[in-house]
Amino acid sequence: MALKAESDQPFDERDLMNAIWSMVYQLFGEFGASQTALSLVKCNDEKKVAIVRCSHKALDLVRAAVAAVTEINGKRAVIRVVAVSGTLKALRKKLLRQIV
Repeated sequence: MALKAESDQPFDERDLMNAIWSMVYQLFGEFGASQTALSLVKCNDEKKVAIVRCSHKALDLVRAAVAAVTEINGKRAVIRVVAVSGTLKALRKKLLRQIV
């Protein structure tokens, strides 16, 4: 899934993933977090866009956790899901269409 983070303060990919993981643990606990298989594929700090991979079975859990994030590294922030796809290739095509 492709994510767009909006924040006044700069942050790096580690801060973004820490915020998402923290919310996954808060909402669903350790068992729920283990079901997500969440990992960062790519992050563009300048555009504040990230591509993350997760289990298709836990997509709804990850989407809920992303929507619930209100801060990154202690600073107010919002993360939106821009696109979701079954493969990274298709996801990148969707992102290119949305940018152009």
